[in-house]
Amino acid sequence: MTIETRPFDPAAYLDNPEAMLAYLDGAFADGDASEIADALGVVARAHGMSQLAEDSGLTRQALYKALSGDGNPEFATVLKVVRALGLRLHPTPIDSAA
Repeated sequence: MTIETRPFDPAAYLDNPEAMLAYLDGAFADGDASEIADALGVVARAHGMSQLAEDSGLTRQALYKALSGDGNPEFATVLKVVRALGLRLHPTPIDSAA
């Protein structure tokens, strides 16, 4: 008996703003730039890449390229995407007890 599998796509489960925020929060907590870019890409797909492109003033192709795990988006691009998602970056102190 063969088991059929499909690739896991977290974007399929990010169906509300709270889930998207939690997903991004986890990526930002780790602090890895490629993980953050990839998480922004996942949330962008869940949100709707065409709408995000329109809201951010960037092309869909530029968004896909910048927000992939291999992408290296400029900080200005990250800010445009975050704003288009209706979010803002908010610095918080690192918990020294952790």
